[in-house]
Amino acid sequence: MTSCEKTTMVAGLLVKFTLLLGLLYFFVCSLSFLGDAFRLLGGKAAGKAFSSNAILSNPVSNLMMGILATVLLQSSSTTTSIVVTMVAADLLTVRPAIFIIMGSNIGTSVTNTIISLGQVSNRNEFRRAFAGATVHDMFNWLSVLCLLPVEWITGSIGSWHDCGLLCQLTGAMTRNLHVDKQAKQHELLKAITKPFTNLIIQLDKNVIKKFAKNEMVGNETLVKHMCTRTRVETQAYLAENNTCQVRYVMTTVTEHCNFLFEHIANTWSDDVLGVVLLVVALVLLCACLVLIVKLLHSLLRGKIALVLRHFINADFPGVFRHLTGYVAILVGAGLTMLVQSSSIFTSALTPLVGVSVLHLDRMYPLILGANIGTTFTAILAALASDRSVFQKALQVALSHLFFNIFGILIWYPFPVMRRVPIGLAKRLGNTTAKYRWFAVAYLAAMFFVLPAFVFGLSVAGSAVLVGVGLPVFLFFVIVVIVNVLQSKKPSFLPRRLRTWGWLPLPLHSLAPYDAAVGKVLGTCKRCVSSDDRPASD
Repeated sequence: MTSCEKTTMVAGLLVKFTLLLGLLYFFVCSLSFLGDAFRLLGGKAAGKAFSSNAILSNPVSNLMMGILATVLLQSSSTTTSIVVTMVAADLLTVRPAIFIIMGSNIGTSVTNTIISLGQVSNRNEFRRAFAGATVHDMFNWLSVLCLLPVEWITGSIGSWHDCGLLCQLTGAMTRNLHVDKQAKQHELLKAITKPFTNLIIQLDKNVIKKFAKNEMVGNETLVKHMCTRTRVETQAYLAENNTCQVRYVMTTVTEHCNFLFEHIANTWSDDVLGVVLLVVALVLLCACLVLIVKLLHSLLRGKIALVLRHFINADFPGVFRHLTGYVAILVGAGLTMLVQSSSIFTSALTPLVGVSVLHLDRMYPLILGANIGTTFTAILAALASDRSVFQKALQVALSHLFFNIFGILIWYPFPVMRRVPIGLAKRLGNTTAKYRWFAVAYLAAMFFVLPAFVFGLSVAGSAVLVGVGLPVFLFFVIVVIVNVLQSKKPSFLPRRLRTWGWLPLPLHSLAPYDAAVGKVLGTCKRCVSSDDRPASD
């Protein structure tokens, strides 16, 4: 290459890299708008649900409430802060708060599952991206299936009555803990995105907390109308030694917030405004995601892609290679602490898995680290709380941390356990590659229909929950065991159970449903793509 060609190439790379940073900035802003839209649509309902003692009557309903509230609020940090506020105000004890936080851990993974839909147009990219997104779901669900019964049972027996393993552990850690100087919360990534997002919409999250504490009367909007800011003024004065001195005076000023939707909010309800903002957020999100994927394809070509892929997915040399995953967990935790949101971090990883830069086996420990890092925000909030509620707030935050630590200890150190969530995610990815409508069905079923169904059963009473839920759960467990034996040890099964072929086709195949969806969608080119190449592993 000539000098001119080299300069042109370098300039082109710099422009593309700058565009990528700009798109990532607006991508994060669109996630903020998406969360605000869901808060406008469901924030009040979530807050009112938290204030009902009848709803939060047992661990299962607490868990499902945590899932639904986090899906509606699009933020596990918001759900956790509401729970901490209620515990601090003695409206909720620590034990049900722990189960709600378990649910919020599941609900927060909905964001990157939505993000994976942005690569639906390419079958293989979509397969990888959806597997990368759902490995987070699988880990959270499996951790809850293991730890919820332990917390429930240990809190119902012996001297641990009404306080389970996590509750006892965190209670012992915080019981005699005193902090002389309260910590301050510092915004890192939000400090960069807020100047833009505040020009569009500003919400008062304290309104949701007031609904949760049953302090709201009427139909108050979540949209801010008046904002407060601190103004620093200098005043000159004459000191005792007849010298002119300057002092700084801080005054609080209340003024109109001045953002795009401020005047519209006076005439539109929160629901209408939420729908409009949701459409804006989804359009911006999809546009940024498509352009990011295209730029990544343009940047990561040839030897650059091979070197980067090898570097990111490589293990440490020699005897240290077993430590690679644990270092990745620390990296994921550190980066999530910096951005202060596991949703943002995991959503940024999903397109990288889709374009095959990051392998699923390497993404898994990064996501586990993100689950640790996201608790940092709640711990900071607890450390910054009033001394009167400091112990309870920190206990709830630490319960979130140790729930994730125990989940990692179960599902990561041993390869046989590690393969379970990764294998389930790969199976979901292969299914969505074959039937792309399945991704939407999965999203609706796992984050809306199933939690709402179980939540309804639990609210109806323990007898209804056990009478209906337990047989369904046992049937599901038996089907899973039979499926595992069919693929691993078919000789252990009766001849008839070695395959599901004897069942009607709709009971063991998605093909009939795919045909029905194809008829409904008709000529929709996006959903019925001409790219019918078989998905490769």
